[in-house]
Amino acid sequence: MGTAGAQTAPVLGGDPAVEITTERGSMKPVKKNKAEEPELEPLCCCEYIDRNGEKNHVAACLCDCQDLDEGCDRWITCKSVGPETCERIMDTISDRLRIPWLRGARKVNISILPPLFLLPVFLRVASWHFLLGVVVLTSLPVLALWYYYLTHRRKEQTLFFLSLGLFSLGYMYYVFLQEVVPKGRVGPTRLALLTCGLFLILLALYRAKGNPGYLRNPASNDRSPSGSQTECLIRKGPDKTKGFPGADLSGGLNNRTPKDEAKGSCRTAAGSPTKVKEDWCARCQLVRPARAWHCRICGVCVKRMDHHCVWINSCVGESNHQAFILALLIFLLTSMYGITLTLDTICRDRSVFTALFYCPGVYANYSSALCFTCVWYSVIITAGMAYIFLIQLINISYNVTEREVQQALRQKTGRRLLCGLVVDTGQYSRGFLRNWHQFSTLGTHPFHHPAEDIV
Repeated sequence: MGTAGAQTAPVLGGDPAVEITTERGSMKPVKKNKAEEPELEPLCCCEYIDRNGEKNHVAACLCDCQDLDEGCDRWITCKSVGPETCERIMDTISDRLRIPWLRGARKVNISILPPLFLLPVFLRVASWHFLLGVVVLTSLPVLALWYYYLTHRRKEQTLFFLSLGLFSLGYMYYVFLQEVVPKGRVGPTRLALLTCGLFLILLALYRAKGNPGYLRNPASNDRSPSGSQTECLIRKGPDKTKGFPGADLSGGLNNRTPKDEAKGSCRTAAGSPTKVKEDWCARCQLVRPARAWHCRICGVCVKRMDHHCVWINSCVGESNHQAFILALLIFLLTSMYGITLTLDTICRDRSVFTALFYCPGVYANYSSALCFTCVWYSVIITAGMAYIFLIQLINISYNVTEREVQQALRQKTGRRLLCGLVVDTGQYSRGFLRNWHQFSTLGTHPFHHPAEDIV
């Protein structure tokens, strides 16, 4: 009896050098001559892969840069630099601005750097004279608003305002420790209370920067229907609608036209017993529940989206709205307490409001002038945050989000109250107490509206 031979067949669509050998009577394939992929060399702490896919070094950040050379040549010859050239220069700088790190240099976001250098310089220059203080403290909000509208128009994420807020907290605390505490008017208890407020602000900001309630496309994780794929839908009763592309929502998804898809047309699921209003997001390719919106800056849909906050570089939605309100409240209380302690130290025997506008001799020495300038800077920031906090309280009382307010104003469907400070859409409001009760339970369980309340 002879031994059974072996048959060799090439792998279809694979490498010709790779063959599969099968023995008669055995269904287990045996791979031979497996092509070995070359391993990438590990990067040292100063090396990185640039945007062109090539290995580069931190020390060569100014080498072989045609965009920078062209821009410098135009500046030297007093020629105008086009916006496309400036954009390429900024992209090159942001790509090459890195710090050494383990397993390769890490990129540094260029938008976090200006506050670290400009804020101390501006505040110290404003402390030289009263008129300089007026000019600098007036120009700072104008520059911040200009940069906000610039990035908002381009729909870009930026760490500038988050860096400005965190560095402002740290720098104000540093000036307080260096200039106010040594004067002897602030005791250990007051200092400990202010320090505790600062740490509570950082903790609340950390919670507010968490997941606001992003809606993920279930088809990207698993093609088969599962419990995780129904995250983006409001569920009620035993019937659960699966929100994934190609699903048949009583003919709602499969029969949509491209025009409706582009507009994100709203519709009502006819098969749902509660008739919950849902709409299709053509960008995220998922079905959104009521009050969910697509953030053009983050590029994802957010459950019960209120707005995109540049101060935390994230959206404010169902899961972090409470932490956002708490962070605003703690910041306002801590800031006003720090302002009071500082004014009580540099302008003695005067009330806080009087010392803020009339404090004779405050520019007699540089230390008190710097403290007074920082107080006014804190007042400007606190006033802006107080306005945001007031608007948030009003919106919560009327059970309306900032996104719904803007839409109601564009479509002229809301009622303006108190000289336009309040915009009541009348869609979800169920009274002051019930609105606040719903807000206090956000993220714990879905809040279901009666069928007749859905418009």
